[in-house]
Amino acid sequence: MLIRPEGPADLAAIHDLVQAAFASAEHSDGTEQDLVDALRRGPAFIPELSLVAEEDGTLLGHILFTKMKVGDREALALAPLSVRPGRQRQGIGAALIREGHRRAAALGYGCSVVLGSETYYPRFGYVPAETMGIQVPPGIPPVNFMALLLREDAEAFRGPVTYAPEFGM
Repeated sequence: MLIRPEGPADLAAIHDLVQAAFASAEHSDGTEQDLVDALRRGPAFIPELSLVAEEDGTLLGHILFTKMKVGDREALALAPLSVRPGRQRQGIGAALIREGHRRAAALGYGCSVVLGSETYYPRFGYVPAETMGIQVPPGIPPVNFMALLLREDAEAFRGPVTYAPEFGM
């Protein structure tokens, strides 16, 4: 399996992959693929952090990290993480997260924030964001709003969060 940044030829396949991955997800509004497309067109998009997992020419997974703010500091939002149905629970998502974290840290980013499963993301080091002093947005369950420092030398991130407008938060 190869993990690499997305390319122009991948866009339609990523759209279909994200749509299929969230089709039966418990916490999905069915628009995750549209969110990816919108984020790609916006100023929060970081081409180097829109990664695909590929095997034998087939896209198996996709992860997207976009710019956001924690207080007045730039951080990253991990959203969404998508793995092709039939290939889930095989380590593809984990590989995308780890490689995304590695690349984000190498680019100088210090913090990643995710709204997701409280049983899945902690295995990658995510902790409830409020324990770090990051404010949980209204209406979001604190247990599902998590953050991770990407580098040991990263200074503390504290305060309210501001997502890219495409998130509608």
